[in-house]
Formats: sequence, structure tokens, C-alpha cells
Amino acid sequence: MVEYKVIVSTGTLASANTLNNVFIKLVGTDGESKRTWLMGFKGASAFIRGAVSTFTVSNPLSLGKLVLIQLDKQSLPLFPEDSWFPTKVEVKSPEGDTYNFPIYRWIPDSRTHSFREGTALRVFEENHHLGVHSREQELKQREKDYCWDVYVHGLPHCIKVDHPLALPCEVRFSFTKTTEFFYTASTGLTELNLKLLANSKEKWTDIDAISRVFWCKRTEISDYVEQHWKEDAFFAHQFLNGVNPMLIKRCSALPVNFPVTDHMVFPDGQRSLAGEMKKGNIFLCDYKGLDGVNPNTINGKKQYLMAPLVLLHKTRDNKLMPVAIQLKQTPAEDNPIFLPTDSEYDWLMAKIFVRSADFNEHQLNVHLLRTHLLAEVFAVSLLRNIPMVHPLYKLLVPHTRYTLQINYLARLLLISKTGVFTKFAASGGEGMFTLLKRSTSSLTYSSLCIPEDIAARGLEDVPNFYYRDDGLRLWEIIYRFVQGILSYYYKNDTEVQQDSELQTWIGDIFEHGFLSQEDTGIPQTFNTVPELVKFVTMVIFTGSCQHAAVNSGQYDYGGWMPNTPITLQRPPPTTKGTASAETMLQTFPDVNATVQGMATLWLLSKQSSDFVPFGHFPEEHFIDKIPCQLIKDFQGELQTLSSEIKARNSTMKVPYTYMDPALLENSVAI
Repeated sequence: MVEYKVIVSTGTLASANTLNNVFIKLVGTDGESKRTWLMGFKGASAFIRGAVSTFTVSNPLSLGKLVLIQLDKQSLPLFPEDSWFPTKVEVKSPEGDTYNFPIYRWIPDSRTHSFREGTALRVFEENHHLGVHSREQELKQREKDYCWDVYVHGLPHCIKVDHPLALPCEVRFSFTKTTEFFYTASTGLTELNLKLLANSKEKWTDIDAISRVFWCKRTEISDYVEQHWKEDAFFAHQFLNGVNPMLIKRCSALPVNFPVTDHMVFPDGQRSLAGEMKKGNIFLCDYKGLDGVNPNTINGKKQYLMAPLVLLHKTRDNKLMPVAIQLKQTPAEDNPIFLPTDSEYDWLMAKIFVRSADFNEHQLNVHLLRTHLLAEVFAVSLLRNIPMVHPLYKLLVPHTRYTLQINYLARLLLISKTGVFTKFAASGGEGMFTLLKRSTSSLTYSSLCIPEDIAARGLEDVPNFYYRDDGLRLWEIIYRFVQGILSYYYKNDTEVQQDSELQTWIGDIFEHGFLSQEDTGIPQTFNTVPELVKFVTMVIFTGSCQHAAVNSGQYDYGGWMPNTPITLQRPPPTTKGTASAETMLQTFPDVNATVQGMATLWLLSKQSSDFVPFGHFPEEHFIDKIPCQLIKDFQGELQTLSSEIKARNSTMKVPYTYMDPALLENSVAI
């Protein structure tokens, strides 16, 4: 008889333990052991939360090289079947070899579950029939568990599921995440209900009353915003370092529908638009994607959503300042170009309409579509097509955590027929899907890659652009890490081309995420290692760094509603000299729309206590020495960047923290 030492680790998640009997079978190249009951001196405590328990499995002969293990559990008489969350199993063979089997899965039933040894293997490397069979069976089950669905035609596809509990156990929220998410949501609305605000359809009559909403839910930046929201410099600052840094671009020629003259923006006659554009000092934000979007009706009243054009000028002291705003796309007498020299409220109202347009563009295109929906496509395709033993699965699975459930909840609570966004945002309802479809049809691969996007927008040398600075550093660090990992497993382009699972993965993404549109530039196949490295870098950056950049500051910049109105209920001025403090208050959203929007932004900005910082991998899927060292190097680079960002921010009035690696989450999880 030979003996195998089996060490089983149970996770520390709530309810990770099991009181069921646990059985194991070891499967090797030369045979398999009997199904063995893991019974030891610890008894029922062997599989409690955090337990690491050792057992012995005996067999008449050596099993050769271990290929996989099979685990199952059976409930005791009078005891219910429960769920168990083992993290890993380590097996020490009589020959002195150690085999690691990463699991990190809930085992909720009495079925037999197979797990591969942790050494990463691509499909063409499988040289044993048991490995091939296990791989095929795993993917067959995954195709059943992760089915595609069409939520709305013209948008990226999503997972087919009717309820969060119908999601596979491995992708659901933890108990901690579930509890905190719904607690945050319920306490915010309870506070509003106690103040009789949540259902009030009244207009605001006093701007100071707005600051008394959520008075206990404030941040340093939201307080700063309340004090400085009217200032031109802060208005311009948000195009670079607010939650939507994706629209501004350098302007080398004015759009034909934006007839700004030299005299309008440089009345002293000392400069010209042509001269300043030649120097690279003129910038444009064009919300043309909102043109013609049918605005919502809220509380029985038609709302207003503009498609503005905003011209900005970089001054001699390197400050970005707005110099002209046109609120509709088509020039007309009743569509004046507003200027900083106009009356206080004419100019302020023009900026308010821009900020409201920016809120709707940001939420639907920049935030929902370009991070949440794409991250779901990347996750579903990975989980359908790539087995656990594949190096790509090991690399990307940390970046799928909670994404499928948070997106299900977004569809249920935010953009459904009764969702908060549908009911209270200017672009809610019909307009929402018009904008989402337009944005989907204009998606490009290059715009998802920050180095190419920054270059295309001509923003390489704009001063004080911290989204760009931190984002480019993160992209470079991720790229080096991904290049190191993938180059270790793919020695040449031929190996990439012959990996059928890899090719199915990208084909699935092209079809279900980008709707088979070749003009997006998304690859349909991978032909080279660099192509693969770039795409995987984009996937990680999108689901972690980019999402944090456009999500984490939502309450900072939207907690003071006048800076980011969810909707506006009066049309913009058609002639100058008609705006006032009174018309501004009448234009703001009603009380209920305001507070529902603020409560939602608070929820979406609230990080769970069980969040996993970017680059941390509590689940040890890689066991190979070189990838493990590359992970340590990656974490070291992120730590260095985090220290540099903190040092920079310590001298800033409005720090930019959203891409600090220590504050980033690994995945789209909120």
C-alpha cells in the first residue's frame, strides 16, 4: 500500500463550512484511488471556516502523476445538505511530489465535482485522455451555466438569468457584500423617507435646502464642490479630472455648427481662435450623441436634455477655462452662444445644462456601456469558453468578481421600467436606449485603449490631467505584467493561433459584445502574442482601472445636485438676459428626482468592506514559479505608483484618488 497525504483548506467566507461527509478520489496517469471518506480526528470540525485539515488516502499502487481530484459530499441522516467552500487541496505523493489543486468554488450539492491540478495547461498540451475528458466536461457544464441573452437589441449581450440566486454560486455576492449593499441602499432611502423627501414632487425654493439632504453623507470633495461649483476653473477641471474625462479633445478646427468668433472669446483683440488652435490651446467637448434623444417625462412634466458644444481655452498660466457654450447642435437665433461675459445667471445656466448633459452621457455611455456591459461580456465569454486550468482563466478570473450580479441588479434597479434611472433621469425611458444604441454602434477598440484614446484626442501634453497620468502608468504596469505572464505560456505566435479555446473566447466577445461589427476594430481571432497581450491588457484595464475612474467619484461630484443635475425641467434660455436665481431653482429637478439621484450615487460610490484591491489575488490560481514571481513584481510596481499618487495628492486642493491602485477594485463590483 502507498499513502497520499491530503491537506484540505476551507475558506473564511461566511457559511463556508460544511457538516456533510466529504469524499475524495485521486486520479492519476496510472490509475485512480477508491472514493475515500475524509474522516479524521477533528471530526465535524475538519471543515469549519478557515480550517486546514490533513487526511490520508491509501492505494495499493502508485497513481503516477496526478491529473485531477474528484470531490463530493453527502449529508448525514437528519442533517440538511449544506454548501461548502473549499479553497484548495494539496496532495503529497509517496514519491515526494506535491500537487496543488485550486478550487475556490462553492460545492452546494451531492454531485461529484472534478478539479484539475494547478499547473496551467493549454488545450493542445493535454496529453492524457482524463485531462481531455475533464476539460470537455467542464466546458459543457459552463455552457449550460453561462448562457447569452439579449436584453435590448443593439446593445452588448448579457448573461441569461431570472434572479440573482439563479446565478452560479461562484459568481454571486458574498454574504458580506449582499448585506452591505442592501443596507446602504435601504438606509439612504429610509433617511429620505423620514425627511419626507423621497416622494415630494415640489420644486426647490431655497438652494441651501439642497445641502440639508444627506447632511451626514458628505465627502471632502463633495463639500468642495458645493463651495466652488459656480467657478469656471472648477467647471473646466471636471472635464479632465471629474468622473467623465472621456469627452474633451484638442480642437484644431471649429465644427461648422459652432460659429464662435474671435470677438466672442477674445474681445481684447490680442489673440485669435486660429492662433490659439495652432498653439494647441483650444479644446472642445461635443455632446452630439445626445442630439435628438427624446427626454423623459417626470412627475407628469416634460424634461429637457441638451446636446451642447463647449469650447475651452488653456490660458498662459496653464489653466483650462470655458470660453463659449452652445446648448443645441444647430445654430439659430434662439440658440445663442453663451459667454463668460454674459450676465451671471445666463452663463451659470448654460453651465448647468452642460453638467446635466454630462451626467446623462457619463452614466449611459462612459459608465454603463463602456465598463459594466463590456466587463460582463468579457466575464461571460471567459466563464463559458475557458477552463480553470487554462492560463487565461487564472489571469482574468479575479477581474470578474461580482460583475454578473451587480449588472443584473443594475438592470433590475436602475434601467428597468421601474428603475431609478428610468423614472428620474432626463434620458430615462425611450431616450436611454436611443443613446445606448448610438454609443454601442460607435464603440471602437482604440477608444478602449487609453494610450491610443489620449493620442487620438490630442491630450498628451495637457497640464494637470491626472486621469491621463495615472491611467497611462497603470496601463504600462498592466501591459508589462500581462506580457510577462502570456509570454511565459505562449512562446510564439503559432501557439496562440493553435489555441482553439483562446480563439473561441475572442470570437464570442466579437459576436456578443461588439455585435460582429468589423469597424469596431475588435479582433475576431488572435494571430500573434502582442495582439493577445494588448487585448488582455484592455480587458483588465476596463474592468478595474477605467471603471474606478468613472465610478468612484460619482458622489464626490454629484452629491451636490446643482453641479450634476440628473434632469432639468425647464427649457434653456433662448435669449440672453432672462435667467435669474429664481428660474434656476425652477429648472432644477423636483425634490424627489434630486434625492433619488443622490441616494443612487451614494450607493454606487460606496465600497464594500470585502473589496479586493487591484493586483491582490487572495485566490491562488497560479502555482508556477515564474508567474508567481511576476505577480509579486506587479504588486510592487502598483505599490510604488500608489505611493507616488498619494505624495502628489497631498499638495492638491482637489486630490485625484480614483486611480490609486490601493483604492481600485479588481473588478466591476459596484
